[in-house]
Formats: sequence, C-alpha cells, structure tokens
Amino acid sequence: MSTPELLQRPDGQSIAYHHSAGESAGVIFCSGFMSDMEGTKAIALEAAMQGIGRSYTRFDYLGHGQSTGNFTDGCISRWTDDALAVLDNCTAGPQVIVGSSMGGWIGLRMALLRPDRVAGFVGIAAAPDFTLRMRADMSDEAKADIERQGYWEEPTEYSDEPYTITRKLLDDGDRNLVMQGDIPFDGPVHLLQGMKDDSVPWETALQIQEKLTSTDVDVTLVKDGDHRLSEQDDINRLFIAVETVCAKVSR
Repeated sequence: MSTPELLQRPDGQSIAYHHSAGESAGVIFCSGFMSDMEGTKAIALEAAMQGIGRSYTRFDYLGHGQSTGNFTDGCISRWTDDALAVLDNCTAGPQVIVGSSMGGWIGLRMALLRPDRVAGFVGIAAAPDFTLRMRADMSDEAKADIERQGYWEEPTEYSDEPYTITRKLLDDGDRNLVMQGDIPFDGPVHLLQGMKDDSVPWETALQIQEKLTSTDVDVTLVKDGDHRLSEQDDINRLFIAVETVCAKVSR
C-alpha cells in the first residue's frame, strides 16, 4: 500500500487520494459504503489506466480507508462533498466517474452538481437512493435502536465488523435522492450489474437507464454476477466499459 496524498478539508479533516497524471478524459473511482480505494476494482482499474496513459484518481471518503474522521460522522452529502473536492482540486478537464455501489449514487450526484466537469459515468452495481430500501427493510428492533441511540449495527457478509447505520445517514439520504424523477445527465453511460446481487436488485440498473435523460446508456447484466463484480471476467468488462465511455467523451 503506497502512501497517499492528502487533501485538506475546511473542517480540518484530510481526504486520502492517489492521482496518476495522463490524458483526458480522466477517470475518478468512487468506492462503495464502508469500502475504500484499495479494493480490487479500484487498483485493477488504476493499473489499466496507467498502462494506456489515461489520468486516474482514486480516494477515500471521510471515515473510510486512509482518510481521517469517523465513519459515523459521514452521510451522502458529506461524502459527495469529499468527491467533489477531489474532482475540483486534484483533477483537470473532463472526467468519467466510475461509481461502485454507493459510489454510483455519489457519482450521479457529482454529475448533477458538476455538469461542466463530469462527462461520462460507469456504474458497478450502482445503488442510488439505497437508504430508502435500507429503511424499508429494517426490522422493528433495528428501528427501535435508531430511535433510542441514533444508530443500528447491521451484520454484513462483506466485513467482520457490522455496518453502523445512523439516523443521520438515513435522514440525509432523503435530501440526496436522484431516482424520484428524471436524472438530467446526457453524457455516455455504461451500467454493469450482477443478476445474483443480493444487495442491489438487478432491476435497479434498468431503472437508472430509464431515469437518465441520456440517449447513450448501455446496460450489461451479468447472469452469474454478484454484488462485488470482482472476478477477472468482471474486471475485463469494467476495463472495456470505462475505455469505451472515455473514448466517446474524447471524440
């Protein structure tokens, strides 16, 4: 694990990131909920982009990975602000956002908030508005914990430690919803989605495609694909999708 650069935030926190200079359109990788920039897809995509001389940036949100701060202080608004700070301060020119799971939600928010900078989008099991489903699926016990102490510890197969779901995260999610109407983004998009994903229903990719105003949206459904989409065949699909979107942006 190489030492990252640090981007100082106004509240004294630091966002850890790695940036490789290269040609535009550049690529920014937005990781998922309680994931980080050292994941399989982020690292593999970095090697591929460096190999073809394309600009590439990966980073950790507040309370994730090598960035400072507490995870429980984060929410969609804050993590989107972190991503925008990286976009604004660490990259130049048009960028293609690659968003994995929660990173797909954040990537779509970036596209809406920086239409002059975000030129394309690739989603990997993109999970916009996932806090709505999270709240709806909560047990009575979980809801009671949220009311009593402001958080609930959710067991997960993706980590030995439970996910800490806070009232702040759920309430803030309602202020960042993107699937309630059209998503006004007209750049090229490719959505990769596993059909055996037990975290994000595969139909979500089709719903995102319908909401986007762009007429250039490809959806790849992987019949045996899970939520991670980290097998070598999945990584190969990711490389092709990202470079195809980048080529469209660069035309």
